[in-house]
Amino acid sequence: MTNETDEYYMGLALALAKKGRGHVAPNPMVGAVIVKDGHIIGQGYHEQYGQGHAEVNAFRSASEDVTGATIYVTLEPCSHYGKTPPCADLIIEKKVKRVVVGALDPNPLVAGRGIQKIADAGIEVTTGVLADESRQLNEVFMKFITTKQPFVVLKTAMSLDGKIATATGESQWISGEASRKQVHAERGYLTGILVGINTVLKDNPRLTARLPNSKNPTRIVVDSSLRIPFDRHILQDQDEAPTIIVTTDKADPDKIASLTERGIRVIVVASYQARVDLQAAMAELGALNIDSILLEGGAELNYAALAAGIVDKVQFYIAPKLIGGASAPTPVAGAGIAHLADALPITNMRTQMIGEDIFVEGYIKREVV
Repeated sequence: MTNETDEYYMGLALALAKKGRGHVAPNPMVGAVIVKDGHIIGQGYHEQYGQGHAEVNAFRSASEDVTGATIYVTLEPCSHYGKTPPCADLIIEKKVKRVVVGALDPNPLVAGRGIQKIADAGIEVTTGVLADESRQLNEVFMKFITTKQPFVVLKTAMSLDGKIATATGESQWISGEASRKQVHAERGYLTGILVGINTVLKDNPRLTARLPNSKNPTRIVVDSSLRIPFDRHILQDQDEAPTIIVTTDKADPDKIASLTERGIRVIVVASYQARVDLQAAMAELGALNIDSILLEGGAELNYAALAAGIVDKVQFYIAPKLIGGASAPTPVAGAGIAHLADALPITNMRTQMIGEDIFVEGYIKREVV
């Protein structure tokens, strides 16, 4: 079978995998397509965390006997018992002739063992077909499963001249309706949403994903002195979306107790320069299985997050507006960079129009040691 044919069917499997976005975390998004005699006889994807994996659903949908067929899977089949039995064992049991895999699974419990088990059973295995596409689709999983640290996306909306608000503090709305809709979709895709206490005090946001059939992220507030008032929206509706407050030892123990009684989880971490140590916060949040975070902070928190090295991806929505004002805030404040040579480089950038806004997305380039 040609590489072109393999890539075609793997492309179909990747399209299926994307349907699981926002529903399978902390598992990866995986799609599977079964082909026999040049025809698709089964297909499926991982639809919900804790339920059947892509391979299971593909075999269930098969319109005929899968013996001698080829199965295309976007990620290496699992070889261990989790919430479901190993998919590698199921593939062997079904007597397929060939397995084509996109990316290998970096999970230490799998990490090549699934492929090896299938190959040892005498089944032909091809790996690396559209592997980059599969890894990018599961960038959250790829980081979290190996580091136990959340994948952090810094999102901001600004004017064409780089302002996130006017000099008087007015910021709603800089971006257009189409951009705001996409942001709400992103909230539903990621596990957590992070803001600073100043955003909570100023805007009193709900931080929910207000789209049909979309789950709400866990709301996370960085509040080093625990200044949050009890009347804030995000403290009132824990059944709708849970809230976590990350604070330091400057917090009043009695207030911590009061918040805990209301169902609010309060995490106390070390301080760094009199504020929450964001690296320590990420470790604590990762331990709670929060694999991904949308950072919707203000300029100061954005700078602190970038300086702490916790940001993986940036998303900028640029509106066709000019605001001006020397004191009008920009997306990143703080001390800033003294020398251009030390500026944080952005790589793998892509741009697109969303309504009238320009959407720019890219990744923080890390030094390879």
